[in-house]
Amino acid sequence: MRTLAYYNGKISETDEMMIPINDRANWFGDGVYEATLCGNYTIFCLEEHVERFFKSAELLSLQLNFSKEELKKLLNDLVQKLDTPDQLVYWQVSRGTESRNHVFPRDNQPNLTVTLKSFSFPDMTGKIRLRTEKDIRYQMCHIKTLNLIPNVMASQRAKEAGCYETVFYRDGLVTECAHSNIHIIKKGIFKTAPADHQILAGIARAHLIRHCRLLGIPVVEQAFTLAEMMDADEIIVSSSGNFCVAAYEIDGIPVGGKNEMNLTQLQTALSKEFYQETNQKISDTGQL
Repeated sequence: MRTLAYYNGKISETDEMMIPINDRANWFGDGVYEATLCGNYTIFCLEEHVERFFKSAELLSLQLNFSKEELKKLLNDLVQKLDTPDQLVYWQVSRGTESRNHVFPRDNQPNLTVTLKSFSFPDMTGKIRLRTEKDIRYQMCHIKTLNLIPNVMASQRAKEAGCYETVFYRDGLVTECAHSNIHIIKKGIFKTAPADHQILAGIARAHLIRHCRLLGIPVVEQAFTLAEMMDADEIIVSSSGNFCVAAYEIDGIPVGGKNEMNLTQLQTALSKEFYQETNQKISDTGQL
């Protein structure tokens, strides 16, 4: 198959899949989701993504009718059906199917959706442009829900401005990006916003923190200001689709580029980790 869609046991090409109009994901975005890369038919960080998926569901009182092990087995089976070994794996669960009603029944059967498509491991060495805007989202950003309209609009504004991402801030403090986490390096210290209700604690973020500690780079989980970001030695954006990419410009102002050594160390370490976990041969630089 070129693409794959799964919905409650049905499998087809993505464009051919049909779902009920009364799925609560359609009415309210009432559900949670995860996404990660797959290399060499091996899903990267599957355990961590499944753990966060179940935690998000729990925080929304969304009852699941399958176990973590059953979900992992399903995903591992599905990636084998695609023609390409390198994929983007996405899955979501909604609260079920019923006529539109804001109040949800506690006994609804959830709807599980999975989509797969070809996706190559990104080149982290290219620098990116960013823009900033006030964070107007709600106070539940730590849950990976389907409610992403503010993120969608901010991402569109970034694209139209020729930027890779939008950086959100509240009361002068940087929170995260529209679909990524953001971090800075200043005087050899890696700084990132705390994992509270104002950000989604990314899996890539956790791996960045771990590799910083393995490399002897001090880590501070503390909110930083817009001024600190603009003055940082490096500004790093991370996500499950691009683990560690640095910015060279924010709001039209040149930034970063002052600690290439730590940046390269982190990019190499993350590349090696991905290729090793997906059973691919790599060089000392972390490249295939």
